[in-house]
Amino acid sequence: MAACQTEKEEINFPKTDLASAPLIPKPIKTIPTGSAFGLDAGTAIYTSTTDPEFEKVGRFLSENIKSKTGLDIGVNTASEDKLERLIYINQSDSVDLETPESYQLYIKKDSILLNAKTAAGAFRGIQTLQQLIPTKSNDTLTDHPLWVIPSGKIMDAPKYGYRSSMLDVARHFFTVDEVKKYIDALAYYKFNTLHLHLSDDQGWRIEIKSWPKLTEVGGASEVGGGEGGFYTQEEYKDLVAYAGDRHITIVPEIDMPGHTNSASLSYPFLHYAGAETPRVRTDMKVGYSSFDAQKDTVYSFLDDVIGEIAAMTPGPYFHIGGDESHVTRKSDYILFVEKVGDLVKKHNKRMIGWDEIAQADIDPSSVVQLWNSAENALKASENGSKIIISPAKKAYLDMKYDSISEYGLKWAGYIPVDVGYNWDPETYAEGLAKENILGIEAPLWSETISNGTELEYLAFPRLIGYAELGWSLSEHLDWDDYKERLAAQAAYLEAMQINYYPTILVDWEKE
Repeated sequence: MAACQTEKEEINFPKTDLASAPLIPKPIKTIPTGSAFGLDAGTAIYTSTTDPEFEKVGRFLSENIKSKTGLDIGVNTASEDKLERLIYINQSDSVDLETPESYQLYIKKDSILLNAKTAAGAFRGIQTLQQLIPTKSNDTLTDHPLWVIPSGKIMDAPKYGYRSSMLDVARHFFTVDEVKKYIDALAYYKFNTLHLHLSDDQGWRIEIKSWPKLTEVGGASEVGGGEGGFYTQEEYKDLVAYAGDRHITIVPEIDMPGHTNSASLSYPFLHYAGAETPRVRTDMKVGYSSFDAQKDTVYSFLDDVIGEIAAMTPGPYFHIGGDESHVTRKSDYILFVEKVGDLVKKHNKRMIGWDEIAQADIDPSSVVQLWNSAENALKASENGSKIIISPAKKAYLDMKYDSISEYGLKWAGYIPVDVGYNWDPETYAEGLAKENILGIEAPLWSETISNGTELEYLAFPRLIGYAELGWSLSEHLDWDDYKERLAAQAAYLEAMQINYYPTILVDWEKE
């Protein structure tokens, strides 16, 4: 490689415009200054050292720059008297940083300053910076490779504190590596939560040491008759840590009292007399299974299950499901939800459940996930519960794009890329105050998909739109503007080998 640019030499950058950069999610405020920062081998990364998490963010940025450009940029290592250009990730106590994930990005000719109060905020900021680094270097400006980043200021913060996708690993099992790849994409678009649907009628996917048959028996099947699978506790902890390094919280879900055939097949005492007799299920039917809400032994079992999973999960939430429990008597359903809510609280977690749980007397700290009934969500919000917005008709990633989609279902309707983007979670449920909304989630149920390639087909590019709906101001949501920025994401998706659906609604900018 040729010698690096010296401080005395002036690079005459072509006119650049930060305002036209195809950033997703769209920041709150972008102020271009018409110049550029030249990223090259003479660049160094420094971070605040009072919090070791900030240095971890710097190392994450360095690794991603190396992956994208081949540049090996040191973190807190270069000698200051030889510095040519600097990226500084700064822990700031500025009052302008109003939320834990707020950040400020100042890009000048010779320096980039990223301010954040927390490492999570800094991590969101470096995702913006990564999107600003072009795929190819511009070596017509210098005698060595250089990547031109437009200069200016970005002030940014999320609309919602909870921005999630759900992955159903129960209907079909997905490997640790497939889930990690999904986590990487979530992180790039500033999601901060991954909800794992770990159990259903067709499979139980998490090792419970006190009840080993759950995986020995319940984990050995899936929709369509495949071999199933499960995560050992060490594998689950690895996923939790991997997500945590990307400032993503894992929310585990054990669906109950319905969707419990695989558990009752493993331990028949759990079975509710009014439900269908447990057997290996490889179909896509719902609503026929239930735990027995009247048996103390059921709650002893669930105390163990919730306790083991909670002990491995540093995040604040535990999802109890609660949907489509059609064969459970209403009085039993209410009793069950209230008792399980107490167990979740016992293990120092906040309960999340699908909107049906609002029928019970739930603690105001509980969170209700709106997938079907706005009435349930409104009732829960009036009781003090926060609401996650994930309506099937708008946010379900397993719905087909159109009539010729290769994978997916259509019971909630087709969701083309524009339909998935053209709605506002803030106004979806009439009468629900925006301060009662915890955030947004895009669930991906897996009845029709069985590997990472098929998963990606349904998730992308729609997931990118949900990232913007959860982060960006409502007044910035504009399909015509968004589809132009989405078109530019093809380079990232292809570099990451993500099998996205190339909708004709978008004029993709391919390399």
